[in-house]
Amino acid sequence: MKATLKTKYDVDKSGAVSTLAINAGDVKLRASITDATIINGPSLNGLALGVEKPGFFMVDYNVPKKDLRFQFMNTVKVVEKPLNLTYIHSWSDNRTVLDGTLVFDSANKVSANHALGSGNCKLKYSYVHEGVTTFEPSYDVAKNSWDFSVSTKVYGDDVLKGTYQTTTKALGLEWTRNLKSSGNFKIVASVNLGDEPKRPKVTAESTWNFLV
Repeated sequence: MKATLKTKYDVDKSGAVSTLAINAGDVKLRASITDATIINGPSLNGLALGVEKPGFFMVDYNVPKKDLRFQFMNTVKVVEKPLNLTYIHSWSDNRTVLDGTLVFDSANKVSANHALGSGNCKLKYSYVHEGVTTFEPSYDVAKNSWDFSVSTKVYGDDVLKGTYQTTTKALGLEWTRNLKSSGNFKIVASVNLGDEPKRPKVTAESTWNFLV
């Protein structure tokens, strides 16, 4: 069976999260732990379990909080174009989110995200230029604000991405290094241009694929 180990380290918080995913036929089984699970002896703090069938459903269970999160996916045709639909429900806060993405072609797609009862909707347009550079402006209806994202392939399969959030003035830079079949690693740096002093936040994430 194939397995994936993903570890994310937050330099600012000096904390890490590790997730082990195992392919079991058509489904993936996941288990995540944080520093709180190990520090001061093994405990249930920070432990999360999940099961996923890609493209169909995902269920996550936060053990210490006893919280369930359901996600169901489906694809329908609209004027001969695929519309990818996602339904997400969090048990503890009784929050439901609907997400839809209409794919016009390999270069153009639009998506909308709405949390039921919030009165808010987020819209995003994605354009891929010559299969290399992706532009993604998004609009938050409630905040009347724009966010922007640009990513491009460099050195073959590596990806360099920049983001900017107009409301928070948060500027981000992300570099993902593709290690082919063995996995990848990612470094993310962000800074709030409205803060003084401007202190960057850095996270590092690595993913390793292996057989069990």
